Amino acid sequence: MRTVTTPRLTAPAIGFGTWELEDVHDNVRHALDVGYRHVDTAQIYRNEDEVGRAIEDSGLRDEVFLTTKVWYQKAAAQDVVRSTEESLERLRTDHVDLLLLHWPADDVAPLDETLEAMTGLQERGLTRHVGVSNFPSDELRRALEIAPIATDQVEHHPYLAIDAIRDVAHAHELAITAYSPIARGEVLSDPTITEIAQEHDATPAQVALAFLLAQTDTLVLPKSSTPSRITENLGALDLELSADELERIGGLARGSRQVDPPFAPEWDAA
Repeated sequence: MRTVTTPRLTAPAIGFGTWELEDVHDNVRHALDVGYRHVDTAQIYRNEDEVGRAIEDSGLRDEVFLTTKVWYQKAAAQDVVRSTEESLERLRTDHVDLLLLHWPADDVAPLDETLEAMTGLQERGLTRHVGVSNFPSDELRRALEIAPIATDQVEHHPYLAIDAIRDVAHAHELAITAYSPIARGEVLSDPTITEIAQEHDATPAQVALAFLLAQTDTLVLPKSSTPSRITENLGALDLELSADELERIGGLARGSRQVDPPFAPEWDAA
């Protein structure tokens, strides 16, 4: 499995996403059986127990890079600690490899309070790394002043560029983690992507993932509840797109967000 390595983080380049995943235990277990060694979950997904059982049943915990996320309403220090300890119980492990704050949560607790609680958990060995999710560039800069942020996990796909966030990531040598990397299926019928897929005898999903993977600091988190597609997505690791193809796909960006809940920060600054 190819890895993404920065001074702050080393992790398998493709992870298995579990948001709104069906048949969680069986699909996580299938993902591990076919070669995934990176699994992403969160408290709000309400599937940590099934994810934990699948990893335990696989016997591969020592090989799996495991991420969970503190829900933004749990951003107060005592809630960060309590909810993470509860996550570890559900996940059947004594630590996660990466603990993220799921959304900016200044209305719940000051960012320094939240991140200091998370780094305290890191010092206790309950997580190897800490990071953030859904942080636009200005918020990411602020987080980096407080804690050793390893990654910002954000929506990123051919229809949604993240240039300002990437500039901050490059400056501080941290990884980007892309969720919804196929725009919740929207890019799969895009004429440019389907044409490139046909030229490579690949799937449109593989092309979209390969586009992101060509950015060497980027981890991707595809999700599927179809075993054959779970397996197919790994093929993106073997797909090399030309500079012209990457430019064509990059030109598809149009600011299309698939995940924009009412509590999301303004994304114009992203």
